[in-house]
Amino acid sequence: MLLKAEKISKEFIREMKNTNRFLAVQETDFVLESGSLTVLMGRSGSGKSTFLNMLAGLMMPSSGKILLNDTDMYALSDKELSRFRNQHIGVIPQGQTALHSLNVLENVCLPYTLYGEDAHQQDALQLMEKLDILPLQSAMPSELSGGELRRMAIARAFLRKPDIILADEPTSDLDDENTRIVFSFLKQSAQDGSAVLVVTHENDAVQYADSIFRMNAGLLQKTSE
Repeated sequence: MLLKAEKISKEFIREMKNTNRFLAVQETDFVLESGSLTVLMGRSGSGKSTFLNMLAGLMMPSSGKILLNDTDMYALSDKELSRFRNQHIGVIPQGQTALHSLNVLENVCLPYTLYGEDAHQQDALQLMEKLDILPLQSAMPSELSGGELRRMAIARAFLRKPDIILADEPTSDLDDENTRIVFSFLKQSAQDGSAVLVVTHENDAVQYADSIFRMNAGLLQKTSE
């Protein structure tokens, strides 16, 4: 499985005195291959999350196109793209995305239940055990810490065994031990054949990376560090 961005950029229109255009991501090419863990680093506001959201099918580029194998993602209708993303891409977003009316297990099972499919609860429980949140399966999101909510989101992103994993600051609410657990989990997923991209501020992420990129003022560059 290959995720390929061809000459993508993202420009926003905003009200300012001197200019109303802001180039969040400068035109770039990018390839994410199966079996690799890629780390993208950079300061807050550098365009990392915008870049990830374009790759995820969540934000249309201002120019260029994004291909998952032979499928031009943004040539699909909204409904087709949502279903395609559900089947092939696991997204771990920043912030908390739990449905507070559902317990932890039900939240993890959402990638299936949203489409009326079998919940695959046994797979969900196995993921929760690996991420050390299995005892919380009946808890409600309001009872969880920020780190527990983040690990719940990670389990949900992995439930369908997606080809592509896109993680935006997946360890931002975690202590050192759970950060190690999550990065080891992501690395193992890459070794098992997934294509993994991690946007992070964590310098420790470098030791898990097969390739490292930095973004500065919307400019994406590969680095050897």
